[in-house]
Amino acid sequence: MDKNMFASDNYSGICPEAWQALEQANQGFATSYGDDPWTERACNALREFFETDCQVFFVFNGTAANSLALASLCRSYHSVICHEMAHVETDECGAAEFFSNGTKVLLVPGEHGKVDPAAVAETVERRSDIHYPKPHVLSITQATELGTLYSADELRVLGDLAREHSLKMHMDGARFANAVASMAVSPAEMTWKAGVDVLTFGGTKNGMPVGEAVIFFDNDLAREFDYRCKQAGQLASKMRFLAAPWVGLLESGAVLSHAAHANHCARLLAAQLEVVPGVKLIHQVQANAVFAQMPQELIDRLHAEGWHFYTFIGSGHARLMCSWQTLEEDVLLFGRDLQRLAEDL
Repeated sequence: MDKNMFASDNYSGICPEAWQALEQANQGFATSYGDDPWTERACNALREFFETDCQVFFVFNGTAANSLALASLCRSYHSVICHEMAHVETDECGAAEFFSNGTKVLLVPGEHGKVDPAAVAETVERRSDIHYPKPHVLSITQATELGTLYSADELRVLGDLAREHSLKMHMDGARFANAVASMAVSPAEMTWKAGVDVLTFGGTKNGMPVGEAVIFFDNDLAREFDYRCKQAGQLASKMRFLAAPWVGLLESGAVLSHAAHANHCARLLAAQLEVVPGVKLIHQVQANAVFAQMPQELIDRLHAEGWHFYTFIGSGHARLMCSWQTLEEDVLLFGRDLQRLAEDL
């Protein structure tokens, strides 16, 4: 049993469906740079998943997916509005600004990782002079950095707000599958029907070895995006190996069943934590992340026992992630260790 499992859903291995698809794609020869049957099959599977004729591109990682998508929506004098804890602001090393030749990222607050619509409106409306970087994109994250979810109603409010202020809407969906699996809402209702123009759909955190999909629901916005990918070093020569895992997960339904399993393990983990004295859940557990406040000494003892997870935003806040590979018995073992160590404090 690997006690590193709760550190990140990136720590998990390749799921069987993705592995099998890679094995099948590894037979014989195929045309390069995306002109192959596997890439076409994956794109069509995503169009069926979202119930619309969208433009699909595959890149290697989430930073490239987000930054290139935002760059495609902006000119250098534009700005992107996002939550102050959004990944594009805190964890992508300025890639959004770099690939857009200087587009400014404007931060807004909001409880539990979700942007406050009033703060978005205020950011757009507070200035309209030529000296201010013109707001042009609203970027949201689903599931958020804190493991919370925008409801369908909240998404529609933000979509209406974006249209009212002539903003394009980008969704960082690194854990989009977890959001879909958690809500009784279709992928279409959660994206283009709510006003999302571009989605970056994460595959790596849901059992794929590598690769994210950039999905344009407004096809006009996808114009020359293939050139952006090439220039940024994100055009895979053997594209079939980025595309095949998507085929494996989408055609089998594992894209949602794996996410649902990770979500279930997170809820089970939360139940273990909330009964321990001195431990408090910080945010509602809606996807595959659990955020908890606990004494630093307890964190240190868990680490000493070999459990690996990260503290988040200040001492005492811990983030524990579940994945498709997390086992219920390991969640329960963590709970028993946590209870035993807490009793000794």
